[in-house]
Amino acid sequence: MLAFSIRRLFQALLVMIVVALIAFTLFRFVGDPVNQMVGVETTPEQREALRERLGLNDPVIIQFARFILNAAQFNFGTSYQFKQPVAEMIGKRLPATLELSIVSAILAVLVGIPMGVYTGLNRDGVLSKFLLSASLIGISLPTFFIGILLIFIFSVNLQWLPSFGRGEVVQIGWWSTGLLTWSGIKALILPAITLGLFQMTLIMRLVRAEMLEVIRTDYIKFARARGLPNRAVNYRHALKNTLVPVITITGLQLGTIIAFAIITETVFQWPGMGLLFLQSVQNVDIPIMAAYLMLIAFLFVLINFVVDLLYFYVDPRLRAERAIK
Repeated sequence: MLAFSIRRLFQALLVMIVVALIAFTLFRFVGDPVNQMVGVETTPEQREALRERLGLNDPVIIQFARFILNAAQFNFGTSYQFKQPVAEMIGKRLPATLELSIVSAILAVLVGIPMGVYTGLNRDGVLSKFLLSASLIGISLPTFFIGILLIFIFSVNLQWLPSFGRGEVVQIGWWSTGLLTWSGIKALILPAITLGLFQMTLIMRLVRAEMLEVIRTDYIKFARARGLPNRAVNYRHALKNTLVPVITITGLQLGTIIAFAIITETVFQWPGMGLLFLQSVQNVDIPIMAAYLMLIAFLFVLINFVVDLLYFYVDPRLRAERAIK
């Protein structure tokens, strides 16, 4: 287990170095930072002095090493557009994105797994066929269209839920949450459904396919031959083995939810990192773009590492292989 963890950590470090190189390239080759920080009336001497102070005249390898050291401390300088520290801006918007992503992932898992189990065990039922047909809608329709459709139904016509914003939030230290206020919960419902719908249908279809595969295996047939009740066979034996690949997919999808929350945050004007990143792209605000890229990569690597450990723990075949080696 220790060797497995060390190897995964080493791979994660290599991934972060490659991502850091891409982010550093943004700093160096996508526009001139000096032009973004000063006005047209600045003299060439002042520009050169600023370049020297920022270290832009140093060799590339020194600049890259400095960038990595600063990134390790989450120091990405000052935003060109907002004139504020990037770390402070990201820190303010990170809770909104994580809250939306985690709630969407929980919704997708809590709804997707039972639906997948039901459609797998009752594959010829009318309700199963309806759920499978409805799942095609969740996979086929683009996220922005689903969001606009939900706004039109529940915000414009029924006027049950707000169409934009985060509602009232409560500050707990540096973390802000809308889950402790009624307006915050109402504001979270539509974005969470929009963001989690695709993941929910994906999990449902994955669980269904795995259930259909597992219930045909010999050990399930043997369990039924021993006279075990269907409930024990389906949920204690079949479902447990079905969840092994589901853990991997669900964990990776959490990273995908965080990374691609940009569209949902834009549709609902959700004050998270995705909306901030989109604004930074429009204004070529490279420090924010680089910080977002590094943070998303770090979250992906962290989630992937945790999923690998869970997979190693849940699947006894991996532990047996490591023991033999």
